[in-house]
Amino acid sequence: MSLTSLLKGVVGEAMGSLAGKLFLDKETYRSINNVTLNTSNGTTQIDHVIASRYGIFVVETKNYQGWIFGGEKQAEWTQSLPGGKKFKFQNPLRQNYRHIKALSEFLGLPEDKFHSVVMFWGESEFKTEMPANVMSKGYATYIKGKTDVLFSDEEVGQLVEALQTGRLPTGLFKGLETRRQHLDSLKERHESTTRCPKCGANLVERLVKSGERAGQKFLGCSAFPKCRYTKSVLS
Repeated sequence: MSLTSLLKGVVGEAMGSLAGKLFLDKETYRSINNVTLNTSNGTTQIDHVIASRYGIFVVETKNYQGWIFGGEKQAEWTQSLPGGKKFKFQNPLRQNYRHIKALSEFLGLPEDKFHSVVMFWGESEFKTEMPANVMSKGYATYIKGKTDVLFSDEEVGQLVEALQTGRLPTGLFKGLETRRQHLDSLKERHESTTRCPKCGANLVERLVKSGERAGQKFLGCSAFPKCRYTKSVLS
């Protein structure tokens, strides 16, 4: 990963942070942007965390163009651009669920204290029905629609302080190092899921052909049947 790419990532996250703060009362909804945490499985980077009395909103932002196809349970979604170009990307709901798991572990809170929100910026249009927490407009309305009080004002302050002090450093230069560390962690995590831990051969994606799990994906060793190692695909 080049320095130019790292700089683009930091600048892009900073611009996204400005947009994320525009629509909510800062005294009620306390926004922390670009949160990178150490976890038991490497680092995780979260676009926005909004702490409030009504829960902790974990926000994943996507700046995409074109048509978006996807389903809540699909591992990958599709972006279709004019001219017929199509690109696959990770289901952001699954991506955000891992963020919530990391925050739950870090803050010592149950997962029902968190709300997952996926925001699509840019000129994109959904071509399949999306869950209510995946949107291209109406962000503030959705967030303000959560009215059950889950935390006191004092607890919100404590949560914000814990995230501010516990996350990896931000800013132009320290943020570059944090981003580099996160990318290295992602690379290591990817390599650990593409090699068989028993024999070292490549893992390949396969589908369960029968039974209750028919159609579900799993990773199997390419040396099968000599090696029968399998691994579930994380949701």
